[in-house]
Amino acid sequence: MWRTNLKVVGVVLGTLALYTLIANKIPQIQSEVPQSLSFGANVTSEQLVAAGDKLFNGAGGCTACHGLGTRAPNLVTDEKGAGPIGARCGKRETGKSCKQYLFESLDNPTAYVVAGYQPIMPRMTAQLSPPQIWSLIAFLESQGGTVDVTGSDIPAAATTSTTSTTGGGGLAGGSTDPKAIIAAAGCLGCHMLDGQGGKIAPDLTHVGARRSPDSIRKKILDPLSSIAKGYEKLAGVMPKSFGTMLTGAQLEALVRYLAAHR
Repeated sequence: MWRTNLKVVGVVLGTLALYTLIANKIPQIQSEVPQSLSFGANVTSEQLVAAGDKLFNGAGGCTACHGLGTRAPNLVTDEKGAGPIGARCGKRETGKSCKQYLFESLDNPTAYVVAGYQPIMPRMTAQLSPPQIWSLIAFLESQGGTVDVTGSDIPAAATTSTTSTTGGGGLAGGSTDPKAIIAAAGCLGCHMLDGQGGKIAPDLTHVGARRSPDSIRKKILDPLSSIAKGYEKLAGVMPKSFGTMLTGAQLEALVRYLAAHR
């Protein structure tokens, strides 16, 4: 009997050791994730602007491109004599108010691309919750314009961020279907995969032929860990928050899926 028990204990310890080894091989990288927001119907413009300020200059990743004067238009400073974004957003597209234009820019960035710049911006409504989006719009309006975003602009059901997964279930409702994860993360806004998507970032159709699973995993968790040749100017565009937005199971499902694309 004691020999049988020892065998059982040995199998259990061996299994635990194997999983510990696998877990330790996954890079332990701290990803920055946009702070969850919750606003009531009586939220003030000052509160919205303050929240948007933190998002723009922090976890939103906006300053990776905006403000450099090369990748994307300046937003908080003058842009070619037209002033900051709040002073010019209402003049961009005929018939669109400032906040309508800004929402379109965040939801469908390729609908209107400012002359002289490439369509490299990802679809931010796939990465940020409605409260985050509208606080960001309020902040941008405050840059030389009038803030007219109110609590009524934020959908009543969207009281908190759905992109932060701290203690939650990840993107795409926690699904481990790689295609659902890719759609929810907005990957195809920049990357091409199996004939679909954008041409801003490297094509992922054969990514498994040039990157190992470990390299793919590290790139998702830490986008600046390696930069594909020819895409150096786009360094910093890919969000750094996927390590927090994805569950462990989703991350591994995505890595396996991409690694199989040879």
